[in-house]
Amino acid sequence: MNLIDEIYTKYPFYGIRRIEKELEKKHSIIVSRTHIRRLMKEMGIEAIYPKKNLSKPNIQNHTYPYLLRALTIDHPNQVWGKTSLTSN
Repeated sequence: MNLIDEIYTKYPFYGIRRIEKELEKKHSIIVSRTHIRRLMKEMGIEAIYPKKNLSKPNIQNHTYPYLLRALTIDHPNQVWGKTSLTSN
């Protein structure tokens, strides 16, 4: 468990399989993935990775309504808009 903790502290983005390979390569310890999974669960650690629903908008952000929805645009220069150009 101490070796797993050391590896996780150094590389928090390593998952179970990478920790298994690290234990085999650096410490010459052969342990199954299920055992590493159980120990990591017991220690309360998991790999850092993008979780699901990453693209959901924040509830606190205000959603602005589209004000031209009911307007039929049928000739040039009827509607003007401001474009925001960002320079690097």
